[in-house]
Amino acid sequence: MPSVNIFGRGSVNEAGERLKNLGCKKTLIVTDEGLFKLGVAENIANIIKNAGLEVSIFPKAEPNPTDKNVEEGLAAYRGENCDSIVSVGGGSSHDAAKAIGLVAANGGSIHDYEGVDRSEKPMVPLVAINTTAGTASEMTKFTIITDTSRKIKMAIVDKHVTPMLSINDADLMVKMPPGLTAATGLDALTHAVEAYVSTAATPITDACAIKAMQIIPTYLPRAVANGEDIEAREQMVYAQFLAGMAFNNASLGYVHAIAHQFGGFYNFPHGVCNAILLPHVCRFNLVARADRFADIAAALGENVAGLSTREAAEKAITAIERLAVDLNIPAGFKQMGAKEEDIETLAKNAMNDATALTNPRKATLEQVAQIIREAM
Repeated sequence: MPSVNIFGRGSVNEAGERLKNLGCKKTLIVTDEGLFKLGVAENIANIIKNAGLEVSIFPKAEPNPTDKNVEEGLAAYRGENCDSIVSVGGGSSHDAAKAIGLVAANGGSIHDYEGVDRSEKPMVPLVAINTTAGTASEMTKFTIITDTSRKIKMAIVDKHVTPMLSINDADLMVKMPPGLTAATGLDALTHAVEAYVSTAATPITDACAIKAMQIIPTYLPRAVANGEDIEAREQMVYAQFLAGMAFNNASLGYVHAIAHQFGGFYNFPHGVCNAILLPHVCRFNLVARADRFADIAAALGENVAGLSTREAAEKAITAIERLAVDLNIPAGFKQMGAKEEDIETLAKNAMNDATALTNPRKATLEQVAQIIREAM
C-alpha cells in the first residue's frame, strides 16, 4: 500500500505540500481528456503551483491505456524534465501514470514488466488523486496496460508501481455520471468477491472484503441515483479502498482474467466487463467454495437463516444479478458488439492472465470458453 492515504472532503488541497515535502520540483499531471476539459486537472495544477512547484499536464490517458499511450506520456515526462507524477482520475489515469513512472525509473518499455515483480528500481514519486470509486488503482501494486500488437491487456503486478500517496476526496466524485458510478462500483464489488474466494485469501483480506460487500449494496444505488449524495460517495470511497486492500494482497480470479481480454480486444469499459462476468464466474466457482459464497450472500444483505450452505450460496449470485439489473448494466457482451467467433481467442488469452492463478476452481480452456458464451 502507499505509505500515506488521505481521505475526506477537501483533502485534495494537501497535494502540493505533500509533493513539496517529498522534495519534488516539477510534476507531470497524468489525466484523461474529460477531466482536463472540465478543469479538474487545472484546479489541481494550481494547488500544486501554490506550493511552489512547476507543473506540466499530460491529458491523454485513454480509457484502457495502451503501450503507445505510455510511450507518449513517457516522452512528455522526459521532455518536460519532471521528477514526479500526479495521476488524476480513475483506474485509467492511475494505470497510465504508474506505467510511465515505472519505465521512467527502470528504462526499457512497459512490455518488459509484464508479470510479477519484474522491475529492479522504485518508480518515480507518484501521488494518486482518485476521482472514481471502483478500481482502487490509486493504492494497489497492479497496473493494466493494453499491448496494441497482441490486442491483450498486460497485467503488471509489481511492488514498485504502488503510489507513494493516495488521496480520496469525495468532492471530486459528485459529478461522476450514473453509468460510470455504477460500473466502477460493481468493479469494487468484483474485487471484494474475487479476493474473498481467492486461494490466497487471509483473515486480513477477508475482513476488508466482507466490509466492502456490506457497504456497496446500500450506498452504490444511492450514489447512482443521486451523484450529489455525499454520504453515499464517501461510503463508496471506503468500500472501493477496502476492496483494493483485499485484492492487492489476495489477488483476483477468472472475472478479471476474462474481463481483461474483452478490454484489450474490444476496448470495452473494464467495470462493465466485470459486472457482466461476475455472476457467471461465481456460478462456475460455487462448487469450490460454497461456504464462502454463503458468507457473501449474508454480507450483501440476503436473509440466509435456516438455509443450507448451497442454498445460501445461490443467494449470493441472485443478489449480484439483481444489483446489476437495478444499475442498468448490459445483460451481455453481444449487445456491446462482441462476436462469437472471437470466443476461442479470448479464452486462450484469459488462461494466460496472471489474475487467473488464484481462482478457487481450476478451469480448462473449454470451461473458460463456456463462461464467455454464457456471458455473451
